[in-house]
Amino acid sequence: MTDSTLGAVSATAITNTRVFDGHSLSAPTTVVVQPDGRIGDGSADAVVVGAAVVNAEGTVLLPGLIDCHMHLKGRESLETLATYGVTTGLDMATWPASQFQSLRGLRGVADFRTAGMAATSQGSTHSRIPTYPDVALVDSPDKAERFVEVQVADGVDYIKIVADLPGPTQDVLDALVAAAHARGLKVIAHAALYEAVRMSLAAGADMITHAPLDRALDDATAETMLAQGTVFIPTLTMMKGIAANLTAAGVPGVSYAPAHESTRAMHAAGVPVLAGTDAYIGSFTRASPPYGESMHDEDAYIGSLTRASPPYGESMHDELALLVDAGLSTAEALRAATSTAAHAFSLDDRGAITPGLRADLVLVDGDPLTDIAAARRVLRVWCGGIEV
Repeated sequence: MTDSTLGAVSATAITNTRVFDGHSLSAPTTVVVQPDGRIGDGSADAVVVGAAVVNAEGTVLLPGLIDCHMHLKGRESLETLATYGVTTGLDMATWPASQFQSLRGLRGVADFRTAGMAATSQGSTHSRIPTYPDVALVDSPDKAERFVEVQVADGVDYIKIVADLPGPTQDVLDALVAAAHARGLKVIAHAALYEAVRMSLAAGADMITHAPLDRALDDATAETMLAQGTVFIPTLTMMKGIAANLTAAGVPGVSYAPAHESTRAMHAAGVPVLAGTDAYIGSFTRASPPYGESMHDEDAYIGSLTRASPPYGESMHDELALLVDAGLSTAEALRAATSTAAHAFSLDDRGAITPGLRADLVLVDGDPLTDIAAARRVLRVWCGGIEV
């Protein structure tokens, strides 16, 4: 792969690369990155004179990857995502609002959307996270409206609810979803146990994030998800890490198998499955919490989170591999991190390599349709047309 520049650079032409169209790879072709940060017409007579030329012979060009569950940790997290080909991060809990507001509009790093703070209730596992905002502790249906109002004022892109056990009651979950939907916002429900998934679906959540570790989701759950148009973000990398950490700590009855089987079953039933990692750097609570005697013990669960936190960017490639292991084809796994993800989150300007869309692009060495591990071999990345 070589570069050549002819005169003043006004665009970039990536030549001789095979493009992933969501299903297969094209013959070697040219993709143009326009100065406005969008994908241009790559036909021979449309390539801008004076463009920088990247001879990408032997490579594959993917749409920028979308991590459907991560947590912002400043500009560095967005920079790290980009180096691994993740050009959009969908943040599932960051507070205070100033933390994400200050990162809006950055160029040359991964773009993001955010849930702001996530709603839970007093006494839940997540309520014990230091500095958890009081307004996010929704203990009664009448407080749901206020929580969503604050989120909207802060400029969030969707609402996150945490169906901890113990945690918000069914009527509280119902009220949170209703308040969000009344304002046109999608609702993503954290649900790491079977009963939490059931409650979240009963409330009408649009997406379920995490796969249960106590019991695999069954055919009835799949039917409900299909009927309601629910999307599944299993975060297999995180769930595998939690299961391993709890098992190592001597907590009985913990297995990654239910998460794996849930993903396999939901995919087989036709439920949309997205790629999300739960990437987060830092710890939620004290450095070395004691572990309890069951997988429902709060200290055990929080302790497992502090040790399971997947690394930014790199964990996306672990997630793709685990999705393939759970029955997705390589093309389906890539779509779970590109076009399917973009559609689920109404990101209409990305997720595919099409003229007019954002030039979020990842050049990789090898064919990820043959071996998903090839997606790890990132050569070059463009975020909104800017090479990182």
